[in-house]
Parts: sequence; C-alpha cells; structure tokens
Amino acid sequence: MASSSPLHIAMYPWFAMGHQTPFLHLANKLAKKGHKITFFTPKSAQSKLEPFNLYPQLITFITIKVPHVEGLPLNAETTADVPYPLHPHIMTAMDLTQPDIETHLTNLKPQIVFYDFTHWIPSLTKRLGIKAFHYCIISSIMVGYSLTPARYSQGNNLTEFDLMQPPYGYPDSSIRLHSHEAKALAAMRKNTFGSNVLFYDRQAIALNEADALGYRTCREIEGPYLDYVQKQFNKSVLTSGPVLQILENPNYVLDEKWATWLGGFKADSVVYCCFGSECTLIPNQFQELILGLELSGMPFFAALKPPFGFATIEEALPEGLAERIKGRGVVYGGWVQQQLILEHPSVGCFITHCGSGSLSEALVNKCQLVLLPNFGDRILNARIMANNLKVGVEVEKDEDGLYTKDSVCKAVSIVMDDENETSKTVRANHAKIREMLLNKDLESSYIDNFCKKLQEIVEKKN
Repeated sequence: MASSSPLHIAMYPWFAMGHQTPFLHLANKLAKKGHKITFFTPKSAQSKLEPFNLYPQLITFITIKVPHVEGLPLNAETTADVPYPLHPHIMTAMDLTQPDIETHLTNLKPQIVFYDFTHWIPSLTKRLGIKAFHYCIISSIMVGYSLTPARYSQGNNLTEFDLMQPPYGYPDSSIRLHSHEAKALAAMRKNTFGSNVLFYDRQAIALNEADALGYRTCREIEGPYLDYVQKQFNKSVLTSGPVLQILENPNYVLDEKWATWLGGFKADSVVYCCFGSECTLIPNQFQELILGLELSGMPFFAALKPPFGFATIEEALPEGLAERIKGRGVVYGGWVQQQLILEHPSVGCFITHCGSGSLSEALVNKCQLVLLPNFGDRILNARIMANNLKVGVEVEKDEDGLYTKDSVCKAVSIVMDDENETSKTVRANHAKIREMLLNKDLESSYIDNFCKKLQEIVEKKN
C-alpha cells in the first residue's frame, strides 16, 4: 500500500457524548486528509453529531440499534439518557451490539477500527483481519497512573493507600491522589461495568489487546507520560494532537438569548461554570457551588444538570437565590454552546470539572481556569493543570472531598484578580499554551504524523 493511499477507518466510541464528540472531531481531521470514516453510533447521538460532520462525503454515520436492557428506561441509548448509576447498563447494551458490529465490519471491510470501552473489538477484528486501535480521550497521565502493568504487578486488590502513590517508574512522583480520591478509584476498579465485567478488567483488556494506542494530546504537554505508557504496554503510542474543533461554520452562532445576556456585561467579567452533559452533583455540593458563585459578587452563568433527587434546576436552587441574583446570575439546566460561550468577550473565568474536552476548549480561549474535578481522570487533569503547568487554580476541598461556597469563591477571586501573584503566573502560562495550541503548524504536523503512523500499523503483518 502506498503511503498516500486513503484509509477506510471505522469508529465505535463509548455511548457517551463526551466520547462520541471527540471521535467525530478526529474523524473531521482525518477526512480532511482524504481518509474515509464509517462512524457507528446510536440514533440519538447521531442527530447531535450530524451538524458537526464537516465532510459528509467522507464521513458516513451508521445507526446502531441499541438493545433494551432490563433496568434501563425505554429508548435509553447513551449515558446522557440516564443517571450515572445506570451507566453500566448502557455498557451492557453496547456489548450486546457485537453481532451487528461484526456484520457491518465483515461487509464494509475497513482496515482499522478505533474504539475505547468495547474491549471485545480486538478479538473480533483479529478474526476479520482488521487492525484494532485504542483511541483514548482520557489522558496518558491517568492511564499511566492507574492502568499500566506496573499496577497489575501490585495485585488485583489495590487499596486506597496503594493508589495514593504513583506506580513504579511513573514520570512524576509529585502527582498523587488524596485519600478520598484514591478510595473512590479503588472502589471503581472493582465495580462491574457492563456484562458482568469489572471496570478495571474492561480497560486492561482494551489496552493490552490493541494493535496500537492513541491519545488526543500533544507531546509538549504529556510527553513523559506517553513514553511511560508506550514502555509499559510495549506498543506504538500515537498522538493526534489536541484535535481542536475550531468552529468553521459562519452560520453557527451563539443563541440570541445568551448572546444578549452576555453582551450586557463588560469584557472578562462573567464567570461561566459548566460540568458537562453527564456530571450530576449531590444537592449539598450543587448548592455550595451556586452560593459560591453568588458570594463572588461577579456576574455568572452556570450550566448544570439538576442535582440528584431533583427534576429541575429551579427546585434545587437555594431559597431566595433567584431574587438575589436577578440581573447578574443565571443557572440553566439545559445544553449550551460551550465553545461559543468560552469565546465570548465578556467571559473571564471558567469553572470546569476538568474533562479533557472542556480543558482543550478552555486552553485555546482567554478565560481563566478554576478547576473543580469530581472523579476519575479529571482529578489528575486538574493536578497537571494546577501544579505542573500552572494554568489554573484548583478549588480546595476537605478530607472527604467536599468543597464549600467559600472555597469556590476564593478560587474565583484569585484568578479574576489580575494583580494577584498567582493569577499573574496562571495568566502568563495560559497565554503561552494558548499560543502553542493555536499554532496551525502544530496541528497539521500532528495529524500528518498520525496518518503516517496509522498507515504503518495497517501495513504491519500480525
């Protein structure tokens, strides 16, 4: 095969929009280089993704029928349709699509399949003579910390005390989990996550049996951790770059309602808070967050899901808050156009749960970062951003992992005060990384090299 020959790539990401969307962003970058993409996705996700397909002549969606699993509401297809405790049932439903995926792959004959949570893809593709590529939107920092063979060698029953320390050979001994974070990770490793498969086993199989591993990052940020993962798994590790979806559609504009509201405030004055489409807070933490925003005295726009036990945002708000914040604060329970909000001149601060996608979108904009991770890879993402790169301020929590209105207000006050020494450091470092990420040569070189390496993987004999 000539090195310039277009590839036919199939993609089957986990049924969560936080995974589906980054896969589509990458599909757009690969299609721009002439590669053909077949994207398997449920119907509800497809309707959300289609407006962002920039190359419909090369990117084809194939709708996957999601089998019903007992315990799920009828027509539930993605994690956005159910609360977090039901996510394992969505995984079980995704596992049950294996026969359909096998039929499609047999008929379509792509050369390589990109996947993440479907740990059965490598055994399936091997039978069909197709390569399996584990593309991870979670950082190599987290994978290296929690899922490498260095962790396996410690045994299956790792305690919170084991997980408070990085594994042997980890590039940075200063990166570690607090007690409550390690305890949650230890429990999560032992949780069943679909089809009676432990979460830890699902991830380990998906990584170990892949033909190669890929990460949505750049070596300038995660270089030592990428090298560690490559050494640990003894596989090629490819980097696609951060795959920034710079909005190219001039008709895609911010909803007039939000454009008008944000336009009523001066530049860099509004605090924007959003925890993604899947993060649901407990009522106490929801209220402390909102009260912290109120306490800051700054205009704010919070886009959050109703907390556990509440059907709407309005009924969950602290008593009397709606009147107190009238004219300067909005708490909204629906989906918002985050990229466009972050670009708005009036937005000066972003309180984020530290999901990889949100961090990428934030780093290419000028708003300052307040880091409020809740679980999993987001915690280590926050540590890197606050302690290593020093581009944001993490909200202080107590020994149980809880924050208060005062700790939220304190973090916001620090980053919004351009005379504060910490804020000066954060702003300078953020500006440097933003300039690097927006360099067109950086993205094109990463994608070109990524495509070249994919060709080599496809051509490599088993």
